Amino acid sequence: MIPAPLDSQFQPAALWRKNFEQKAQQSGQPVDCRIALEQTNGTTFAYSTLLLPVNHPDAESNFRHLERLVKFLLWAYGGYKVYVKAPKELVDQLIRYFEFTPTGQFDSNLIGQKVYGQQIEILHAEECPEAHLTSQPLGRHLDGCRIGFDLGGSDRKVAAVIDGQVLYSEETVWDPYHKTDPQYHLDGILDSLQKAADHLPQVDAIGGSAAGIYVNNQVKVASLFRGIPESLFNTTVRHIFRDVSREMNLPITLVNDGEVTALAGSMSLKKNSVLGISMGTSLAAGYVNQDGNITTQLNELAFVPVDYNPDAPADEWSGDLGCGVQYFSQQAVARLLEPAGIDLNHIPDLPSKLKEVQILMEAEDSRARKIYETIGVYLGYTLPHLADFYDFENILFLGRVTSGTGGEIIQTTAQKVLDSEFPDLAETLTFHVPDEKEKRHGQAIAAASLPSLD
Repeated sequence: MIPAPLDSQFQPAALWRKNFEQKAQQSGQPVDCRIALEQTNGTTFAYSTLLLPVNHPDAESNFRHLERLVKFLLWAYGGYKVYVKAPKELVDQLIRYFEFTPTGQFDSNLIGQKVYGQQIEILHAEECPEAHLTSQPLGRHLDGCRIGFDLGGSDRKVAAVIDGQVLYSEETVWDPYHKTDPQYHLDGILDSLQKAADHLPQVDAIGGSAAGIYVNNQVKVASLFRGIPESLFNTTVRHIFRDVSREMNLPITLVNDGEVTALAGSMSLKKNSVLGISMGTSLAAGYVNQDGNITTQLNELAFVPVDYNPDAPADEWSGDLGCGVQYFSQQAVARLLEPAGIDLNHIPDLPSKLKEVQILMEAEDSRARKIYETIGVYLGYTLPHLADFYDFENILFLGRVTSGTGGEIIQTTAQKVLDSEFPDLAETLTFHVPDEKEKRHGQAIAAASLPSLD
Protein backbone atom coordinates (compact mmCIF):
# COMPACT_ATOMS: atom_id res chain seq x y z
CA MET A 1 0.00 0.00 0.00
CA ILE A 2 1.16 3.52 -0.82
CA PRO A 3 0.97 5.47 2.48
CA ALA A 4 -0.90 8.74 2.87
CA PRO A 5 1.81 11.23 3.98
CA LEU A 6 -0.30 12.85 6.71
CA ASP A 7 -2.53 9.92 7.64
CA SER A 8 -0.59 6.77 8.49
CA GLN A 9 -3.73 5.09 9.90
CA PHE A 10 -5.76 5.37 6.69
CA GLN A 11 -7.43 2.02 5.90
CA PRO A 12 -8.89 2.21 2.37
CA ALA A 13 -12.32 0.65 2.10
CA ALA A 14 -11.34 -1.02 -1.18
CA LEU A 15 -8.41 -2.87 0.41
CA TRP A 16 -10.31 -3.76 3.58
CA ARG A 17 -13.20 -5.26 1.59
CA LYS A 18 -10.83 -7.08 -0.76
CA ASN A 19 -8.88 -8.61 2.12
CA PHE A 20 -12.08 -9.56 3.92
CA GLU A 21 -13.65 -11.30 0.92
CA GLN A 22 -10.37 -13.08 0.14
CA LYS A 23 -10.28 -14.34 3.73
CA ALA A 24 -13.87 -15.55 3.36
CA GLN A 25 -13.02 -17.33 0.11
CA GLN A 26 -9.93 -18.94 1.61
CA SER A 27 -11.92 -20.22 4.59
CA GLY A 28 -13.28 -22.97 2.38
CA GLN A 29 -16.82 -22.25 3.62
CA PRO A 30 -17.69 -18.72 2.48
CA VAL A 31 -21.21 -17.60 3.28
CA ASP A 32 -23.08 -15.99 0.40
CA CYS A 33 -24.67 -12.67 1.27
CA ARG A 34 -27.05 -10.68 -0.90
CA ILE A 35 -28.45 -7.21 -0.28
CA ALA A 36 -31.33 -5.54 -2.13
CA LEU A 37 -32.50 -1.94 -1.61
CA GLU A 38 -36.01 -1.02 -2.70
CA GLN A 39 -37.18 2.52 -3.44
CA THR A 40 -40.77 3.76 -3.30
CA ASN A 41 -41.02 3.88 -7.12
CA GLY A 42 -40.24 0.17 -7.43
CA THR A 43 -36.60 0.61 -8.37
CA THR A 44 -34.45 -2.07 -6.74
CA PHE A 45 -30.67 -2.17 -6.43
CA ALA A 46 -28.88 -5.43 -5.63
CA TYR A 47 -25.39 -6.31 -4.44
CA SER A 48 -23.68 -9.58 -3.52
CA THR A 49 -20.73 -10.29 -1.24
CA LEU A 50 -19.22 -13.01 0.94
CA LEU A 51 -19.12 -13.48 4.71
CA LEU A 52 -16.91 -15.54 6.97
CA PRO A 53 -18.31 -18.79 8.40
CA VAL A 54 -19.54 -18.47 11.99
CA ASN A 55 -16.72 -20.68 13.32
CA HIS A 56 -13.99 -18.54 11.76
CA PRO A 57 -11.62 -16.80 14.25
CA ASP A 58 -12.44 -13.43 12.67
CA ALA A 59 -16.19 -13.99 12.36
CA GLU A 60 -16.87 -10.91 14.50
CA SER A 61 -15.73 -8.75 11.55
CA ASN A 62 -18.76 -9.97 9.55
CA PHE A 63 -20.92 -7.27 11.08
CA ARG A 64 -18.48 -4.47 10.30
CA HIS A 65 -18.31 -5.63 6.69
CA LEU A 66 -22.09 -5.87 6.41
CA GLU A 67 -22.89 -2.61 8.21
CA ARG A 68 -20.34 -0.52 6.26
CA LEU A 69 -21.59 -2.06 3.00
CA VAL A 70 -25.24 -1.33 3.75
CA LYS A 71 -24.29 2.21 4.79
CA PHE A 72 -22.50 2.72 1.46
CA LEU A 73 -25.42 1.32 -0.55
CA LEU A 74 -27.98 3.48 1.25
CA TRP A 75 -26.18 6.74 0.51
CA ALA A 76 -24.93 5.81 -2.97
CA TYR A 77 -28.01 4.00 -4.29
CA GLY A 78 -30.85 4.96 -1.94
CA GLY A 79 -33.84 3.00 -0.69
CA TYR A 80 -35.89 2.55 2.46
CA LYS A 81 -36.51 -1.21 2.45
CA VAL A 82 -33.34 -3.28 2.76
CA TYR A 83 -33.50 -7.03 2.18
CA VAL A 84 -30.52 -8.94 3.56
CA LYS A 85 -29.82 -12.59 2.85
CA ALA A 86 -27.38 -13.45 5.63
CA PRO A 87 -27.32 -15.30 8.97
CA LYS A 88 -30.28 -14.10 11.03
CA GLU A 89 -28.16 -13.03 14.01
CA LEU A 90 -26.25 -10.62 11.77
CA VAL A 91 -29.46 -9.19 10.33
CA ASP A 92 -30.88 -8.77 13.84
CA GLN A 93 -27.70 -6.92 14.83
CA LEU A 94 -28.13 -4.67 11.79
CA ILE A 95 -31.74 -3.95 12.76
CA ARG A 96 -30.61 -2.91 16.26
CA TYR A 97 -27.90 -0.70 14.73
CA PHE A 98 -30.41 1.37 12.75
CA GLU A 99 -32.89 1.50 15.62
CA PHE A 100 -30.65 2.36 18.55
CA THR A 101 -27.28 3.86 17.53
CA PRO A 102 -26.94 7.60 16.79
CA THR A 103 -25.34 7.07 13.37
CA GLY A 104 -27.87 4.41 12.38
CA GLN A 105 -30.72 6.65 13.48
CA PHE A 106 -29.24 9.55 11.50
CA ASP A 107 -29.24 7.47 8.30
CA SER A 108 -32.71 6.09 8.98
CA ASN A 109 -34.11 9.57 9.58
CA LEU A 110 -32.49 11.33 6.64
CA ILE A 111 -32.64 8.62 4.00
CA GLY A 112 -35.70 6.76 5.21
CA GLN A 113 -37.99 9.34 6.71
CA LYS A 114 -37.02 12.52 4.86
CA VAL A 115 -36.33 11.08 1.39
CA TYR A 116 -38.80 8.19 1.22
CA GLY A 117 -41.30 9.11 3.93
CA GLN A 118 -40.67 6.15 6.23
CA GLN A 119 -37.95 4.78 8.47
CA ILE A 120 -35.41 2.38 7.00
CA GLU A 121 -36.68 -1.19 7.26
CA ILE A 122 -34.17 -4.05 7.50
CA LEU A 123 -35.64 -7.43 6.51
CA HIS A 124 -34.11 -10.87 6.90
CA ALA A 125 -34.68 -12.60 3.55
CA GLU A 126 -34.29 -16.14 2.35
CA GLU A 127 -34.20 -14.73 -1.19
CA CYS A 128 -33.73 -11.09 -2.19
CA PRO A 129 -35.62 -9.28 -4.94
CA GLU A 130 -33.86 -9.03 -8.28
CA ALA A 131 -32.47 -5.71 -9.47
CA HIS A 132 -34.92 -3.47 -11.31
CA LEU A 133 -33.25 -0.26 -12.49
CA THR A 134 -34.69 2.85 -14.09
CA SER A 135 -33.11 5.93 -15.66
CA GLN A 136 -34.22 9.10 -17.42
CA PRO A 137 -32.77 11.72 -19.74
CA LEU A 138 -31.53 14.88 -18.07
CA GLY A 139 -31.32 18.35 -19.59
CA ARG A 140 -29.38 19.10 -22.80
CA HIS A 141 -32.02 21.66 -23.85
CA LEU A 142 -30.23 24.79 -25.04
CA ASP A 143 -32.90 26.71 -26.98
CA GLY A 144 -34.24 30.04 -25.83
CA CYS A 145 -33.44 32.50 -23.05
CA ARG A 146 -32.59 30.66 -19.87
CA ILE A 147 -31.29 31.18 -16.35
CA GLY A 148 -29.07 28.60 -14.71
CA PHE A 149 -28.09 28.70 -11.05
CA ASP A 150 -26.09 26.64 -8.57
CA LEU A 151 -26.33 26.93 -4.79
CA GLY A 152 -23.19 25.94 -2.91
CA GLY A 153 -22.16 26.13 0.70
CA SER A 154 -19.91 29.16 0.29
CA ASP A 155 -21.26 30.87 -2.84
CA ARG A 156 -24.20 30.89 -5.20
CA LYS A 157 -23.70 31.12 -8.96
CA VAL A 158 -26.07 32.32 -11.65
CA ALA A 159 -25.87 32.78 -15.41
CA ALA A 160 -28.00 34.21 -18.18
CA VAL A 161 -27.88 31.95 -21.23
CA ILE A 162 -29.22 32.41 -24.77
CA ASP A 163 -29.16 29.37 -27.07
CA GLY A 164 -26.37 27.79 -25.04
CA GLN A 165 -24.17 30.91 -24.87
CA VAL A 166 -23.51 32.65 -21.55
CA LEU A 167 -24.28 36.37 -21.66
CA TYR A 168 -23.77 37.09 -17.98
CA SER A 169 -22.57 35.19 -14.93
CA GLU A 170 -21.93 36.06 -11.31
CA GLU A 171 -20.76 34.42 -8.09
CA THR A 172 -22.04 35.76 -4.78
CA VAL A 173 -20.54 34.77 -1.44
CA TRP A 174 -23.06 33.66 1.16
CA ASP A 175 -23.22 31.57 4.35
CA PRO A 176 -26.36 29.41 4.23
CA TYR A 177 -25.21 26.65 6.62
CA HIS A 178 -25.62 28.61 9.83
CA LYS A 179 -28.63 30.80 9.05
CA THR A 180 -31.75 29.95 11.05
CA ASP A 181 -34.20 32.13 9.06
CA PRO A 182 -35.14 30.69 5.63
CA GLN A 183 -35.88 34.21 4.40
CA TYR A 184 -32.09 34.62 4.10
CA HIS A 185 -31.98 31.75 1.60
CA LEU A 186 -35.05 32.90 -0.32
CA ASP A 187 -33.81 36.49 -0.63
CA GLY A 188 -30.39 35.34 -1.81
CA ILE A 189 -31.78 33.02 -4.48
CA LEU A 190 -34.20 35.65 -5.79
CA ASP A 191 -31.46 38.29 -5.84
CA SER A 192 -29.25 36.14 -8.07
CA LEU A 193 -32.10 35.14 -10.40
CA GLN A 194 -33.27 38.73 -10.83
CA LYS A 195 -29.76 39.91 -11.71
CA ALA A 196 -29.58 37.28 -14.44
CA ALA A 197 -33.08 38.13 -15.67
CA ASP A 198 -32.06 41.76 -16.05
CA HIS A 199 -29.57 40.68 -18.76
CA LEU A 200 -32.12 38.79 -20.88
CA PRO A 201 -34.80 40.13 -23.23
CA GLN A 202 -37.13 37.54 -21.70
CA VAL A 203 -36.85 34.44 -19.52
CA ASP A 204 -38.16 31.21 -21.04
CA ALA A 205 -36.91 28.73 -18.45
CA ILE A 206 -35.03 28.44 -15.16
CA GLY A 207 -32.96 25.45 -14.14
CA GLY A 208 -30.87 25.03 -11.04
CA SER A 209 -28.75 22.77 -8.91
CA ALA A 210 -28.05 22.67 -5.20
CA ALA A 211 -26.34 20.44 -2.69
CA GLY A 212 -28.80 17.93 -1.25
CA ILE A 213 -31.61 15.62 -2.29
CA TYR A 214 -34.57 17.04 -4.21
CA VAL A 215 -37.68 15.26 -5.48
CA ASN A 216 -40.15 17.13 -7.69
CA ASN A 217 -38.48 20.40 -6.67
CA GLN A 218 -39.12 19.64 -3.00
CA VAL A 219 -36.23 19.86 -0.56
CA LYS A 220 -35.82 16.46 1.08
CA VAL A 221 -32.34 16.63 2.60
CA ALA A 222 -30.00 19.60 2.13
CA SER A 223 -27.02 20.78 4.14
CA LEU A 224 -27.71 24.32 2.88
CA PHE A 225 -30.70 24.44 5.22
CA ARG A 226 -29.34 22.47 8.15
CA GLY A 227 -29.39 25.53 10.42
CA ILE A 228 -33.17 25.84 9.98
CA PRO A 229 -35.30 24.46 12.86
CA GLU A 230 -37.27 21.33 11.94
CA SER A 231 -40.63 23.05 12.24
CA LEU A 232 -39.62 25.81 9.81
CA PHE A 233 -38.02 23.30 7.47
CA ASN A 234 -41.30 21.43 7.07
CA THR A 235 -43.48 24.52 6.70
CA THR A 236 -41.19 26.79 4.70
CA VAL A 237 -38.01 25.22 3.36
CA ARG A 238 -39.49 22.06 1.87
CA HIS A 239 -41.38 24.12 -0.70
CA ILE A 240 -39.00 27.07 -0.96
CA PHE A 241 -38.49 26.59 -4.69
CA ARG A 242 -42.24 26.73 -5.20
CA ASP A 243 -42.04 30.20 -3.65
CA VAL A 244 -39.13 31.08 -5.94
CA SER A 245 -41.14 29.87 -8.93
CA ARG A 246 -44.11 32.00 -7.93
CA GLU A 247 -41.94 35.11 -7.45
CA MET A 248 -40.28 34.63 -10.87
CA ASN A 249 -43.58 33.66 -12.49
CA LEU A 250 -41.93 30.67 -14.18
CA PRO A 251 -41.61 26.97 -13.39
CA ILE A 252 -38.22 25.88 -12.09
CA THR A 253 -36.45 22.56 -12.58
CA LEU A 254 -34.08 21.74 -9.73
CA VAL A 255 -31.81 18.73 -9.24
CA ASN A 256 -28.86 17.73 -7.09
CA ASP A 257 -25.68 19.68 -7.90
CA GLY A 258 -23.71 16.49 -8.42
CA GLU A 259 -26.04 15.35 -11.18
CA VAL A 260 -25.64 18.69 -12.96
CA THR A 261 -21.86 18.44 -12.53
CA ALA A 262 -21.89 15.05 -14.26
CA LEU A 263 -24.28 16.36 -16.92
CA ALA A 264 -22.01 19.36 -17.58
CA GLY A 265 -19.06 17.01 -18.01
CA SER A 266 -20.98 14.69 -20.29
CA MET A 267 -22.14 17.62 -22.46
CA SER A 268 -18.65 19.13 -22.64
CA LEU A 269 -16.82 15.85 -23.26
CA LYS A 270 -19.51 14.42 -25.52
CA LYS A 271 -19.06 11.20 -23.54
CA ASN A 272 -21.23 9.12 -21.22
CA SER A 273 -20.32 6.83 -18.27
CA VAL A 274 -19.27 9.90 -16.28
CA LEU A 275 -18.77 10.06 -12.53
CA GLY A 276 -18.44 13.68 -11.42
CA ILE A 277 -16.62 14.43 -8.18
CA SER A 278 -16.62 17.99 -6.88
CA MET A 279 -14.47 18.82 -3.86
CA GLY A 280 -15.93 22.02 -2.49
CA THR A 281 -17.30 23.01 0.90
CA SER A 282 -18.56 19.45 1.01
CA LEU A 283 -18.24 16.53 -1.43
CA ALA A 284 -20.73 16.46 -4.30
CA ALA A 285 -21.04 13.67 -6.82
CA GLY A 286 -23.16 12.83 -9.82
CA TYR A 287 -23.43 10.02 -12.30
CA VAL A 288 -24.40 9.80 -15.98
CA ASN A 289 -24.75 6.21 -17.16
CA GLN A 290 -23.73 4.62 -20.47
CA ASP A 291 -26.93 5.87 -22.10
CA GLY A 292 -26.29 9.47 -21.05
CA ASN A 293 -29.11 9.36 -18.49
CA ILE A 294 -29.31 9.87 -14.76
CA THR A 295 -30.64 7.14 -12.49
CA THR A 296 -32.62 7.22 -9.26
CA GLN A 297 -29.40 6.70 -7.27
CA LEU A 298 -28.78 9.25 -4.52
CA ASN A 299 -25.01 9.56 -5.15
CA GLU A 300 -24.53 11.28 -1.77
CA LEU A 301 -20.88 10.25 -1.54
CA ALA A 302 -20.18 12.75 1.25
CA PHE A 303 -21.72 10.19 3.62
CA VAL A 304 -20.30 6.92 2.27
CA PRO A 305 -17.52 5.16 4.24
CA VAL A 306 -14.15 5.35 2.49
CA ASP A 307 -11.83 4.74 5.47
CA TYR A 308 -12.24 1.69 7.72
CA ASN A 309 -9.79 2.93 10.36
CA PRO A 310 -11.71 2.55 13.66
CA ASP A 311 -10.29 5.92 14.75
CA ALA A 312 -11.09 7.70 11.49
CA PRO A 313 -12.32 11.32 11.70
CA ALA A 314 -16.01 11.91 12.36
CA ASP A 315 -18.37 13.67 10.00
CA GLU A 316 -19.58 16.82 11.75
CA TRP A 317 -23.21 16.26 10.69
CA SER A 318 -23.85 12.51 10.97
CA GLY A 319 -21.15 11.73 13.54
CA ASP A 320 -20.11 8.66 11.54
CA LEU A 321 -16.45 7.81 10.99
CA GLY A 322 -14.43 7.69 7.80
CA CYS A 323 -17.04 9.26 5.50
CA GLY A 324 -16.16 10.83 2.15
CA VAL A 325 -16.67 14.47 3.14
CA GLN A 326 -13.70 14.31 5.53
CA TYR A 327 -11.41 13.18 2.70
CA PHE A 328 -12.52 15.11 -0.40
CA SER A 329 -13.53 18.66 0.50
CA GLN A 330 -12.43 21.87 2.16
CA GLN A 331 -13.14 20.05 5.42
CA ALA A 332 -10.43 17.55 4.47
CA VAL A 333 -7.93 20.35 3.86
CA ALA A 334 -8.74 21.92 7.23
CA ARG A 335 -8.43 18.56 9.01
CA LEU A 336 -4.96 17.97 7.54
CA LEU A 337 -3.58 21.37 8.58
CA GLU A 338 -2.46 20.24 12.02
CA PRO A 339 -0.62 17.06 10.90
CA ALA A 340 0.98 19.16 8.14
CA GLY A 341 2.29 21.62 10.74
CA ILE A 342 0.33 24.59 9.39
CA ASP A 343 -1.38 26.82 11.96
CA LEU A 344 -4.41 28.62 10.54
CA ASN A 345 -6.50 28.61 13.71
CA HIS A 346 -6.86 32.37 13.46
CA ILE A 347 -8.86 31.93 10.24
CA PRO A 348 -12.44 30.84 11.04
CA ASP A 349 -13.92 29.79 7.70
CA LEU A 350 -13.03 26.90 5.40
CA PRO A 351 -12.77 28.82 2.09
CA SER A 352 -10.22 31.23 3.61
CA LYS A 353 -8.20 28.36 5.07
CA LEU A 354 -8.13 26.71 1.64
CA LYS A 355 -7.05 29.97 0.03
CA GLU A 356 -4.09 30.24 2.42
CA VAL A 357 -3.07 26.64 1.67
CA GLN A 358 -3.27 27.40 -2.05
CA ILE A 359 -1.01 30.41 -1.57
CA LEU A 360 1.48 28.21 0.30
CA MET A 361 1.29 25.62 -2.47
CA GLU A 362 2.07 28.18 -5.16
CA ALA A 363 5.11 29.15 -3.05
CA GLU A 364 6.15 25.46 -3.18
CA ASP A 365 5.62 24.94 0.54
CA SER A 366 6.33 21.26 1.28
CA ARG A 367 3.75 21.18 4.07
CA ALA A 368 0.96 22.25 1.72
CA ARG A 369 2.16 19.73 -0.85
CA LYS A 370 1.72 16.91 1.68
CA ILE A 371 -1.92 17.92 2.17
CA TYR A 372 -2.62 17.50 -1.54
CA GLU A 373 -0.57 14.31 -1.77
CA THR A 374 -2.58 12.86 1.11
CA ILE A 375 -5.88 13.70 -0.60
CA GLY A 376 -4.45 12.17 -3.78
CA VAL A 377 -3.75 8.90 -1.97
CA TYR A 378 -7.28 8.98 -0.56
CA LEU A 379 -8.66 9.41 -4.08
CA GLY A 380 -6.46 6.74 -5.63
CA TYR A 381 -7.78 4.12 -3.21
CA THR A 382 -11.38 5.36 -3.22
CA LEU A 383 -11.96 5.27 -6.98
CA PRO A 384 -11.58 1.45 -7.08
CA HIS A 385 -14.06 1.27 -4.19
CA LEU A 386 -16.55 3.35 -6.20
CA ALA A 387 -15.89 1.29 -9.33
CA ASP A 388 -17.36 -1.74 -7.57
CA PHE A 389 -20.70 0.07 -7.41
CA TYR A 390 -20.65 2.40 -10.44
CA ASP A 391 -19.96 1.63 -14.08
CA PHE A 392 -17.86 4.62 -15.17
CA GLU A 393 -15.00 5.30 -17.55
CA ASN A 394 -14.65 9.06 -17.14
CA ILE A 395 -13.86 10.94 -13.94
CA LEU A 396 -14.86 14.59 -13.94
CA PHE A 397 -12.61 16.21 -11.36
CA LEU A 398 -13.50 19.68 -10.07
CA GLY A 399 -14.26 21.90 -7.08
CA ARG A 400 -12.23 24.57 -5.30
CA VAL A 401 -9.94 22.03 -3.65
CA THR A 402 -8.85 20.86 -7.11
CA SER A 403 -7.85 24.32 -8.35
CA GLY A 404 -4.26 25.21 -9.20
CA THR A 405 -1.10 23.25 -8.52
CA GLY A 406 -2.69 21.41 -5.60
CA GLY A 407 -5.32 19.88 -7.85
CA GLU A 408 -2.63 18.68 -10.23
CA ILE A 409 -0.86 16.99 -7.32
CA ILE A 410 -4.07 15.27 -6.21
CA GLN A 411 -4.66 13.91 -9.70
CA THR A 412 -1.02 12.84 -10.25
CA THR A 413 -0.88 11.09 -6.88
CA ALA A 414 -4.20 9.33 -7.45
CA GLN A 415 -3.02 8.13 -10.84
CA LYS A 416 0.18 6.81 -9.24
CA VAL A 417 -1.89 4.77 -6.78
CA LEU A 418 -4.09 3.41 -9.55
CA ASP A 419 -1.14 2.48 -11.79
CA SER A 420 0.65 0.72 -8.93
CA GLU A 421 -2.20 -0.95 -7.05
CA PHE A 422 -5.05 -1.25 -9.57
CA PRO A 423 -3.44 -1.42 -13.05
CA ASP A 424 -6.47 -2.98 -14.77
CA LEU A 425 -8.75 -0.21 -13.58
CA ALA A 426 -6.12 2.45 -14.36
CA GLU A 427 -6.26 1.45 -18.03
CA THR A 428 -10.00 2.07 -18.27
CA LEU A 429 -10.33 5.36 -16.36
CA THR A 430 -9.71 8.82 -17.78
CA PHE A 431 -9.48 11.97 -15.66
CA HIS A 432 -11.09 15.11 -17.06
CA VAL A 433 -10.38 18.51 -15.54
CA PRO A 434 -12.55 21.37 -16.86
CA ASP A 435 -10.73 24.47 -18.06
CA GLU A 436 -11.52 27.82 -16.46
CA LYS A 437 -14.28 28.62 -18.97
CA GLU A 438 -15.94 25.26 -18.36
CA LYS A 439 -15.64 25.72 -14.60
CA ARG A 440 -17.28 29.14 -14.79
CA HIS A 441 -19.95 28.37 -17.35
CA GLY A 442 -20.33 24.61 -17.75
CA GLN A 443 -22.39 24.04 -14.62
CA ALA A 444 -24.57 27.08 -15.32
CA ILE A 445 -25.23 26.01 -18.92
CA ALA A 446 -26.04 22.47 -17.81
CA ALA A 447 -28.39 23.75 -15.10
CA ALA A 448 -30.06 26.13 -17.54
CA SER A 449 -30.56 23.22 -19.95
CA LEU A 450 -32.66 21.20 -17.49
CA PRO A 451 -36.17 22.44 -18.43
CA SER A 452 -37.70 21.61 -21.79
CA LEU A 453 -39.66 24.37 -23.54
CA ASP A 454 -42.04 21.83 -25.11
